[in-house]
Amino acid sequence: MLAAMVDFINGSERIFLLTGAGVSTGSGIPDYRDSDGEWKHKKPVDFRDFIDKPSTRKRYWARSTLGWQWFSKAQPNDAHKAIARLEQCDKWSITVTQNVDGLHQRAGSQSVIDLHGRNDRVTCMACDAKLDRESFQTELIACNPQLADIVAAPAPDGDAVLEDFDFSRVSIPECHLCGGMQKPDVVFFGETVPVERIQAALDALNNSDAMLVVGSSLMVYSGYRFALKAKDAGIPVAAINLGKTRADDVLFDKFNIDCVSALRGFLG
Repeated sequence: MLAAMVDFINGSERIFLLTGAGVSTGSGIPDYRDSDGEWKHKKPVDFRDFIDKPSTRKRYWARSTLGWQWFSKAQPNDAHKAIARLEQCDKWSITVTQNVDGLHQRAGSQSVIDLHGRNDRVTCMACDAKLDRESFQTELIACNPQLADIVAAPAPDGDAVLEDFDFSRVSIPECHLCGGMQKPDVVFFGETVPVERIQAALDALNNSDAMLVVGSSLMVYSGYRFALKAKDAGIPVAAINLGKTRADDVLFDKFNIDCVSALRGFLG
């Protein structure tokens, strides 16, 4: 299996790389889905619920306050490092990631499209002002000292497991510039990926001779679309993923192996 995967990578000139949560599980960040592509946890917060319901925002930010304490400390693993090394060898046309953890960049990757945004930034929904998440964390703790000493189990994308808590007491800092609602600079479930990111990724795909999916079930259309586009363009698609993917019927080859174990050999 590993030999076939190495042959696929080495036999391609410019690979369009798409990564998902499976790349970061080795860094201690939980993923959303099991080997059958089904949800392991509750679905992520819905965009419209976050915008329309104060109770949803309070719950989200309370849990995120706890989750950030461990999420911000996650370190790149050998899969991230191998991907960065292969970029240095000019193997990728682009790395498109569905993750919001920034670990590809911290491992040394330069050409990365954060398809779903970044969790280390906060954006104002009214004036689009940006704030780094660490500064916002300080504000959250100052407004909600009752959260400071709570330890909670990690959940995907910087969330945390927090039940039996009075979320109505949570206070959310407003934008310093306009007093607007603030949201993590990520694409929520039910939200649209910015067109310019999709177009930049499609441009890279059109200049690629292969596509490799690493650690993604592709159950979300924002990633699956690229496998469909590759198929239509006659570009072979392979996947390194434990379990089912939505694109199984279009794959040229599939390597059912943990991402870190699969890619560690490229570290040299």
